[in-house]
Amino acid sequence: MTLHFNILTLFPGMFPGMLGHSLAGKALERGDWSYGTTNIRDFATGIHKSVDDTPYGGGAGMVMRADIIEKAFLSISKPGKRIFLSPRGKPLKQQLIKEFSLENNITLLCGRYEGVDQRVLDAYEFEEVSIGDYVLSGGEPAALILMDACIRLLPGVMGNEDTADNESFGANTGGLLEYPHYTRPSSWRAANGTTYDVPEVLKGGNHAEIEKWRKEQSLEITSALRPDLLPS
Repeated sequence: MTLHFNILTLFPGMFPGMLGHSLAGKALERGDWSYGTTNIRDFATGIHKSVDDTPYGGGAGMVMRADIIEKAFLSISKPGKRIFLSPRGKPLKQQLIKEFSLENNITLLCGRYEGVDQRVLDAYEFEEVSIGDYVLSGGEPAALILMDACIRLLPGVMGNEDTADNESFGANTGGLLEYPHYTRPSSWRAANGTTYDVPEVLKGGNHAEIEKWRKEQSLEITSALRPDLLPS
């Protein structure tokens, strides 16, 4: 199965961006996923190809027009799941990413300016999704993040199929944050003069003790940094 992303944007040159490199780039070359960009401005009329207008009710900024976005959207033959990247959307969490990664086609609408006319979101049932409680200049960076999170869950992309379950929010970590990682050298002296050693339990070869230590670390880190993730 190939996951295909349709991207509605005013800046198609921003894609695939970082996704053309590393694991995602190799997966793109293999055909594990694909994408297509639709330039919303191509569907505007007039000399200036304007895609926005002043908001009803007044206020700062401009709003992207529903009629122009509609034309761009209807040019996509298989829109599939429809997502609008928006700071007011539901939080993009790992469980949601897992659901998205099972889709065949996903259409991502990237807004600009003050946003898009609500009517086009209602008419075509776009699901609003947020990558965090902050505002970006446009939806393109958020779309790239969503795509990256989905792509790495596709079969064969990460190589080891168990990797995702052992990461933060994964099944094997109980939805908690991931434990710390260490590699060679076992003793490392930093430039600040402090020596840092790998915990002895990780060097002893007792897998039961290692697993116990990792679970304890995940719980401790989650309690300190993200107590909202702890089981209620």
